[in-house]
Amino acid sequence: MVQKTVRIQDVAQAARVSTATVSRALSTPEKLSEETRKAVFEAIRATGYRVNHAARNLRMQRAGAVLILVPYLSNPFFSQILAGISGVFMETDYSVLIADTRGPAAANRRLVDYSLARVDGIISLDGGLTPATMEEFAAQGATDRMIFACEWVQDTPLPSVRSDNVQGARLAVRHLHDLGHRQIAHVTGPEDNVLTHARRQGMLEERARLDLPARDDWIIRGDFSLESGREAARRIIEMRHRPTAVFCASDQVAFGLISTLNAAGLRVPQDLSVVGFDDIELSEYYVPALTTIRQFRRQLGARAAQLLLDRLGGQAPAPAGGQVLTVDVELVVRDSTAAPPA
Repeated sequence: MVQKTVRIQDVAQAARVSTATVSRALSTPEKLSEETRKAVFEAIRATGYRVNHAARNLRMQRAGAVLILVPYLSNPFFSQILAGISGVFMETDYSVLIADTRGPAAANRRLVDYSLARVDGIISLDGGLTPATMEEFAAQGATDRMIFACEWVQDTPLPSVRSDNVQGARLAVRHLHDLGHRQIAHVTGPEDNVLTHARRQGMLEERARLDLPARDDWIIRGDFSLESGREAARRIIEMRHRPTAVFCASDQVAFGLISTLNAAGLRVPQDLSVVGFDDIELSEYYVPALTTIRQFRRQLGARAAQLLLDRLGGQAPAPAGGQVLTVDVELVVRDSTAAPPA
């Protein structure tokens, strides 16, 4: 026996309202009285009516999806941010699509065309989008429904949700200073990344405030990767004036650094203390457990998703300047830091 498809007219009849009222209850329920909303949704449950999202989106001239731009999707750092974003949109009828902006097929023109044709809004976790890509987004009118999360493009007047990277770096240096360290090195992120500059700024400011000695060779360029941590460790091992502590711009860098130091016979933290940044899941279970700066990544993702949702719903019009929402960070002290050797 073929089951009859429940139509919107059936819901209207069960609720004793018009079909237009049922449509309003599904699209703009805040415009109806509580009594009417309750009657409609009870009728939907009773009849088993299912919304045809594809047809509804076509009528409303929208795609019913948002796109998340992620650099290096294999990086475990982004998992909690994506979980926070997904959690917010799960309560809506928007689908979430993810694109790896550093993947082999991510050409600028193709990325922009895909975004405009298939999605209603964009959250970019990639602060390395090229000027050409940003110009294409702007030319096609996509930037009024686009925000940045975690990373951002400097001097671009788009809203962003970001962690307090400067304060995080300050906390890391202050923690090492409080343990008695005065010779503190820093392994940076990639030079073209906004997080690199923010964390280096915080490190330099706190180092100056504490009147700590400064050496050019104690600032080592990295790229947030395990390999850059390994390379930094090799350089530190060869230094004549070796630091007693290292602040790394990411946990991945710290892992690479520690493993290479251990292989060379230098113990962490007995010979050298190490602080990371991010507090990814492995940090707690690494040996030694990593002292690091915790980013509240799920909260960051959820706030970004809510900001975009508000803009798509007309509750938060595009600001004239770049709106910035800052999420606090905190120092998590574990086993990779201790007082310097006597």
